[in-house]
Amino acid sequence: MSDRQVRIGIDVGGTHTKAVAIDNTTHEIIGKSSVKTTHDDKAGVAAGVVQAFQNCLVDNDIRPEEVIFVAHSTTQATNALVEGDVAKVGIVGVAGGGLEGLLAKKQLKIADIDIAAGKVIQIFNTFIKKKELTDEKIKEELNSLKGQGAQVMVASMAFGVDDSEQEKRIKHIAKEMELPSTAAADITKLYGLTRRTRTAAINASILPKMLNTATSTEQSVRQAGVQVPLMIMRGDGGVMEINEVKKRPILTMLSGPAASVMGSLIYLRASNGIYFEVGGTTTNIGVIKNGRPAIDYSIVGGHKTYISSLDVRVLGCAGGSMVRLNKSGVIDVGPRSAHIAGLDYAVYTDSKEIVEPELELFSPKPGDPADYVAVRLKNGKRITITNSCAANVLGLVDPEYFSYGDAEAARKAMAPVAAYLGVSVEELAAQIMERSYRKIEPIILELAEKYKVETEQISLVGVGGGAAALIVYFAKKMGVQYSIPENAEVISSIGVALAMVRDVVERIIPNPSANDIRNIKLEAINKAIESGATPDSVDVHIEIDSQTSKVTAIALGSTEVKTGDLMSECSEKEAREIAAKDFGEQVKDIKLLTANEHFYVYSGVKENKNPIRILDKKGFIKVQRTDGDAVTVKVKEYQDAVRNYYENIATYNADSILRPDYYICVGGKVVDFNGTNDLDQILMLMDIEVSILDEEDEILLVGARNQL
Repeated sequence: MSDRQVRIGIDVGGTHTKAVAIDNTTHEIIGKSSVKTTHDDKAGVAAGVVQAFQNCLVDNDIRPEEVIFVAHSTTQATNALVEGDVAKVGIVGVAGGGLEGLLAKKQLKIADIDIAAGKVIQIFNTFIKKKELTDEKIKEELNSLKGQGAQVMVASMAFGVDDSEQEKRIKHIAKEMELPSTAAADITKLYGLTRRTRTAAINASILPKMLNTATSTEQSVRQAGVQVPLMIMRGDGGVMEINEVKKRPILTMLSGPAASVMGSLIYLRASNGIYFEVGGTTTNIGVIKNGRPAIDYSIVGGHKTYISSLDVRVLGCAGGSMVRLNKSGVIDVGPRSAHIAGLDYAVYTDSKEIVEPELELFSPKPGDPADYVAVRLKNGKRITITNSCAANVLGLVDPEYFSYGDAEAARKAMAPVAAYLGVSVEELAAQIMERSYRKIEPIILELAEKYKVETEQISLVGVGGGAAALIVYFAKKMGVQYSIPENAEVISSIGVALAMVRDVVERIIPNPSANDIRNIKLEAINKAIESGATPDSVDVHIEIDSQTSKVTAIALGSTEVKTGDLMSECSEKEAREIAAKDFGEQVKDIKLLTANEHFYVYSGVKENKNPIRILDKKGFIKVQRTDGDAVTVKVKEYQDAVRNYYENIATYNADSILRPDYYICVGGKVVDFNGTNDLDQILMLMDIEVSILDEEDEILLVGARNQL
């Protein structure tokens, strides 16, 4: 009998649904399976999830009892909204009387929500004064909404953030009437009555469809003999237990891109970077900052919701994007892809087939411009030219990468196109790559600016099968480092298999006290446990926005069995070499500032700055900053060191002062305190973190200067 433990991650892509089985202890991939994504099946994409899962077990001799974790990403929520496959929503609004009630009634009345071209979420509204809120009145209004056509209900009350009992009461009565329902307080505890009600309505609109999908998927996994909880990828990079999905399906929006990011983080040594998920048709671009993906509120129908998801830019320029041209040269690459046009890439075509190639310009779909490139061969077959073709011709794709193909085949196919333009094949390839670069480079810089990724620390992380087709050229043009993680073509499935449970609690708390912070931290821990995390594994990061008074608690935890370590420990010499490479050649006099049993902190000299890196003992760079200092200090003395940095690592200009960011290394974790610039709040948050330590215990304190 084998005692191995297996984690299975399944990623639902636009074309393929891929499953990966990973050894829980070693993180070694022990099996893969891929099937066509089942968009047209009566069970939707769930059919492909189940098929990929079952194939992965059978093809790789994995017994059901060996499986200790199963999770999948899902396109269901996103597709339902894009395609308009949504339920009609009835909203029961509740508020007090007087002027307050009049204002709330207006804010609670939600118009139909535009979600796609010609597609809407149809909304029906009713309103009950709080003093008239009896069970009979609630049933009467729910029946009225049902009679108008509402299929699922939302309960939303003014100040329901502070007291959600009446929302829950309406939800309970709806359940007794066998009506699916959502309470706004179940989705968010932030103020903003219209926004929180609209967010709850969007969640409700996809609730029936997601309930059916979740139930059928769960049943199929159980029938396969696997009894561990089925986890689903969230759009913010975590996973949650399927029963939570049945309540809050909206949290799964953009879970596909989230999967690829979390997979990247498993292999990524650097804590900051711009990641590319490059498929055949689209490229998803986002930011990894301080070891976490950049998160923002999702926008649906032009309206911001209160649902956090990865802040991703999606461009129709990827590995399989086709070339557009006129006599002056390449005018665009994409948005149509070879896949959409039903054509093979030249670079993946047998070069013996490419005989007497002739250029054709065509329109891939009705209404498209007729300037896309196809190449007709002597045998009548038509193929096309893509970014992958150009990258291989320029020698940018090494054989180990998924994008590697037959460069000679690509050259032969590109020859008539180059002749049409009066350039060499290599010049044509350079034009193709340059045109793609011009489309994507502004997005990289925009995201770097938004999330304050210091220019010196921009590194590109390529994932997805088409990564090498773009990232090598882009990195050289920008003069930055790049990496393509191992197993990049199935990185999303790996990300799902190794994802952590994640949950977020947000509150508006002016001048939060230490007790407020402890309470919100405890609430985040409890939500993570409800979502499937083991209690002793949950860690919480607190952010305080002094301008908006928003306090955010982000909880991360592992499932029933904690995964093993991906890499063995590195020596101080090896860690120094990793830091030196990341610093770059311009940083001199690299030295170890301080260390403990879990971390090394290195610094160097570059002009008038002291770049700083925190590395863990596995060689992963946890923090990258352009200027800073670090010290080992006893707990009883750390506040004095923080105050010293507060003054001496500040950046002063004519009309403002930029205070430093702080990091402390406590045990085996790095805790950052970048959510606030208020010294008292920083010290309060630090006190909570170090309260479990003795006064004589030592911590590593890092102060990082913020740049103008």
